[in-house]
Amino acid sequence: MSTEAIPTVPANVGHTQGSAARALIGRHRLRWWESLPWLAAVGFYFAFPDYLGFGTSLMITILFALSLDLALGYAGIITLGHAAFFGTGAYTVGLLAFHNLWTEPITSLILAAIAAAAIGLASGLVLLRTQGLTLLMLTLCTMALLQEAANMAHDYTGGFDGLPSLDIAPVFGVFEFNPLYPDTQYLYTLAILFACFLFIRTLVYSPFGQSLTGIRENLLRMHAIGAPVRRRLVVCYTMSAAFAGVAGGLWAQTNAYVNLSALDLDRAATVLIILILGGYGRLYGAFVGAAAYMVLEHFLARLYPTAWQLGLGLLLVIVALYARNGILGLSELLWRRNRAGRSVP
Repeated sequence: MSTEAIPTVPANVGHTQGSAARALIGRHRLRWWESLPWLAAVGFYFAFPDYLGFGTSLMITILFALSLDLALGYAGIITLGHAAFFGTGAYTVGLLAFHNLWTEPITSLILAAIAAAAIGLASGLVLLRTQGLTLLMLTLCTMALLQEAANMAHDYTGGFDGLPSLDIAPVFGVFEFNPLYPDTQYLYTLAILFACFLFIRTLVYSPFGQSLTGIRENLLRMHAIGAPVRRRLVVCYTMSAAFAGVAGGLWAQTNAYVNLSALDLDRAATVLIILILGGYGRLYGAFVGAAAYMVLEHFLARLYPTAWQLGLGLLLVIVALYARNGILGLSELLWRRNRAGRSVP
């Protein structure tokens, strides 16, 4: 009676599979270090009371970068016109306040999100039929069309001059927006950012969010397994637009001013640079990239007002060459090498 060789299974296979399963099951759990950005934000409020305006702008930029990260970093939707939704939210809040139609801040942000989501849905149904360079150019054209529409509607939007001195009602009818003492603006923006971040974090760790990652990594395979790829991309693009609209609405409320710069290419390019700098598809890349960009912008502009962008450009080149997944990617790589070096006897 002949006996066949029984294939042996390496001893570490079960351990590896178990580790992968545990990592997959626990991926949504909060880690202790995730509280650090929020503790830093609270500490900033007490430690730097003279820079609360800067902190407010930083948090709005983080929220805007998070909205782009949802589309670009997780779903792989290449866009250079995300400022279209930021500007839509800003002008929604601005028009309602300037013409005394609605000034309550929280519901105004909801209306800004709805308006931006409507633009995102309408454009996404058309634009997401394309890919690559075509998609990139069409998103840019969408932003340019909205900017020109805002410029032509001068009687309502103020055109190039914008909408100044917006009257925003106090938060909950108690806490007033004061441009000289931006305490309310800072805490209000921090609360909105925290609520939006919790929603986005829950979303990206959900089955829907994991399917977006699958679409980004292998579009053909997701089609092959029957996933509704285009529908999910449109939904993701719409939600991304809604969060960008909230960021734009916050920008209008905290500055009490809206102009065409809300729909400008510089704003869209800046938020893309921030994601590349911090690391896209990582949630906290928006925090790291926005903080690094705005702090460097602040100090470089003071050191060399006429050529501060040169320093940022050099930093971006270095990150693109030596840290392909941004500052967070480089940090993770160094951390893994350090752990690997310690484990070697």
